Amino acid sequence: MASTGGVPRILYLGPFATMADRFAVAPLLIADVPWLLYRAYFALPKSIVDGEARGYVAENHGLPFRLPELGPIGANGLANPRDFETPVAWFEDRDEPTEVIQKSLGSLWTMTLDHSPLDVVAWHGNYAPYRYDLARFNTIGTVSFDHPDPSIFTVLTSPSNVPGRANADFVIFPPRWMVAEDTFRPPWFHRNVMSECMGLIHGTYDAKADGFAPGGLSLHNLMSGHGPDVASWKGASEAALKPHRIEGTMAFMVESCWPFRPTRFAMEGGALQSDYDAAWGGFPKAQLPT
Repeated sequence: MASTGGVPRILYLGPFATMADRFAVAPLLIADVPWLLYRAYFALPKSIVDGEARGYVAENHGLPFRLPELGPIGANGLANPRDFETPVAWFEDRDEPTEVIQKSLGSLWTMTLDHSPLDVVAWHGNYAPYRYDLARFNTIGTVSFDHPDPSIFTVLTSPSNVPGRANADFVIFPPRWMVAEDTFRPPWFHRNVMSECMGLIHGTYDAKADGFAPGGLSLHNLMSGHGPDVASWKGASEAALKPHRIEGTMAFMVESCWPFRPTRFAMEGGALQSDYDAAWGGFPKAQLPT
């Protein structure tokens, strides 16, 4: 595990602490915690634990996340290095029972110490957690025609040993202008060699007008066909192709060359949408051009 990334939703989810430092992560901010610090200690204060904290967490078992190569974009664009923030050093000296929970080999293990484990007073290195405000993302898009690949929305990437086939890409779909001409602007029906795990922090997703609520998660494993629902398809097909700004939304995707295996809780915990494929019912038969 190289790092663990968190995407809070709805609720202020900070501060939290690692063995080196602490910092706050509010909605629309993400945090990346290197595994050495995460496995050592990741703590939430009692005021948050006793309340409600919701969000998304992705465990990365490959190379550490980094900024994607910009290629022809040039020196600036997408997520700029200057906008990433690292916290200041911090520790606490607290002698009271503290529960420590650690994940190992897919299971959670717990023990109780007689003191806070966040008592490391000396730390040296360049492997530190950081946070990033998704509102700072410089979105790139087409100004002519066609639907570009969502890789243009990549915030961070964990490369694999095959160029162009990432171990994990963290991609967002932020507020942006849509100006493509002679184009079906939402994502069309497709399947690809990457698995797509999508979440919604707030607002609506332009390819799913109904049935994809904030806090939800959709999964299309590699080579699984998917696309917009009927309402989104119909609206986009009939819309006048004027410049249009998508507002009040923030969806994201963790895209990987590996398949995701849902947990038993996901499959049997009561939140599974068993009729998910019904969104693709009711489509009229395609009419070929004459």
